[in-house]
Amino acid sequence: MRRHPRRGEAGRAVTSTTAVPSQRGAEVGRRIGVGLMYGLFRPRVLGAWKVPASGPLIFAINHSHNLDGPMVMGVAPRPTHFLIKKEAFVGPLDPFLTGIGQLKVDRDTTDRTAITRALGVLDNGGVLGIFPEGTRGEGDFAALRAGLAYFAVRGGAPIVPVAVLGSTQRRGRLIKALPPLRSRVDVVFGDAFEAGDGSGRRTRKALDEATERIQKQLAAHLENARRLTGR
Repeated sequence: MRRHPRRGEAGRAVTSTTAVPSQRGAEVGRRIGVGLMYGLFRPRVLGAWKVPASGPLIFAINHSHNLDGPMVMGVAPRPTHFLIKKEAFVGPLDPFLTGIGQLKVDRDTTDRTAITRALGVLDNGGVLGIFPEGTRGEGDFAALRAGLAYFAVRGGAPIVPVAVLGSTQRRGRLIKALPPLRSRVDVVFGDAFEAGDGSGRRTRKALDEATERIQKQLAAHLENARRLTGR
């Protein structure tokens, strides 16, 4: 008997490249992150109780250090699928990152495969992790790309702002690319909010307006996180 292919968003067949990342894999990644982050550093987590316990969700995280993603993965109360630049998927890291449910994205083009898989995560009620600034920088949410607004509006997912503070204050003696071992890194989760205006519009204007709302919310959260942590 002929088997019908599984169907994806908009009726497209789901192939091995567009299949939704494994939720179980993301949970394995979270457990690995717990061991590494709490073993190597001293995370202080604030506001984790604000994270909705179920349903589609987006973590919007400031990005000033390569440690930020693994840190959030290890301290977040829910397993997270991060959108990660394809350059990180090299050698043995490729099957490892794929196995723990992370998403490879080509930042130089409109990566429709990554978009479909990310929306699949949200359709399945999972958590998508996004660095809305696109690349590492000051980590102050000063310049946001439109991708976050698209996923929030198209995926119908609330956004939880996340501030990672302390990952760039000092360099380690043994590993210069990391903060000192057993140093404190603060992770502050904010209140979930909706990016859209409630109209359901997905026009460029609507997404631009959503991006402005998001930027204000993220900037306010970062300011509050710095006040709370003394950073």
